[in-house]
Amino acid sequence: MSTEQRETLDTILRQGAFPADSDVAEQRRLLRELLSAQPLPADVSMAEAALGGVRTAEITVDGIEPRHIVMYFHGGVYVLGDAFLAADLASQVGRRTNAKVISVDYRLAPEHPYPAAVDDALAAYEALLHNGTVPSDIVFAGESAGGGLAIATLVNARDRGLPLPAAAFVMSPYVDLTLAGATMVTKRQADPLLSPEALRARVADYTGGQDAGLGLISPIFADLSGLPPLIIQAGTHEVLLDDAIRLVGVAATADVEVSLDVTPGVPHVFQAYHAILDEAAVALDRAGRLLSAHLRNAERVAA
Repeated sequence: MSTEQRETLDTILRQGAFPADSDVAEQRRLLRELLSAQPLPADVSMAEAALGGVRTAEITVDGIEPRHIVMYFHGGVYVLGDAFLAADLASQVGRRTNAKVISVDYRLAPEHPYPAAVDDALAAYEALLHNGTVPSDIVFAGESAGGGLAIATLVNARDRGLPLPAAAFVMSPYVDLTLAGATMVTKRQADPLLSPEALRARVADYTGGQDAGLGLISPIFADLSGLPPLIIQAGTHEVLLDDAIRLVGVAATADVEVSLDVTPGVPHVFQAYHAILDEAAVALDRAGRLLSAHLRNAERVAA
């Protein structure tokens, strides 16, 4: 892998980092400006749809027979981004899993604090099941806060007696909004994108006065027993590294099949930079193989 690629990406991210003290409206504008400038691949199409009253983006790759579904949850610390801006990374997961992607446009804080995102995610999943998609044909995926939301939705669905998808793939999951991870301190200088201060500034927006340690807000504190296999990826240059590491421990202690894939020298959600970073494409390839294997296994069990 290229040291030059990693160093170039680090420089780009440090130069373009959002000011921690900027308000939500400005951060949303900057993110939309950044992501809108990156066109989708020519073989990827996207259409607006809805599930359970929740707006979604349906993302398809030419040549893929959409039997399998990736239900995707975008990142943005629960206050930024949307299902459409996440289409590039979501489509990369779909491409490697040979699946159609349904990206969930859950409501954002501070206008819609917890439990709005959790409610929307569950409503969309429940509607997908009611529409006839069998759970063995579904996997969840998400990045950053979307990774945390994917885990929370698994817990929420389990607690409500819904059948669970075949697996979940989370990239740099944000699963502890109490910000107690050790790497908040030890990786602060290495992380070119996030800081404890930037994260803390948005926690209250999402929690809306609720305890940040609640299991559906910070699923690191939830009971994960009975969840499907989890695939967790992170980079060593991110303050949320410890979220990923601790999530593996909590899942394993609950007898959940889990894999942790840590790539050295790369930042938060490094998979998003697949066009310029070899490690990103390789990590997505690994995740795609695992997701495909879990879908095949789920099909055999369901049969």
